[in-house]
Amino acid sequence: MTCTTGVVCPHCGWPDGAEPFQVVSRHSTAAGRTVWTRCACGSLQVRVVDDRGSRVLSRSRPAGAQSNSASR
Repeated sequence: MTCTTGVVCPHCGWPDGAEPFQVVSRHSTAAGRTVWTRCACGSLQVRVVDDRGSRVLSRSRPAGAQSNSASR
């Protein structure tokens, strides 16, 4: 998974601030909530929801995508 500071998914352009395509799971933490979501393109995302709002902390490549190192 890669770290993200963007406002849209780098794979499909879905806005990070929009409702997630699919919620996979939710977990309460001492600092707020951790929400695992799946983007419309299939990318798995880790979002944190706290008193500052919701933001994507990390995301994977879309399902079926391969890295450059996998093709070597």
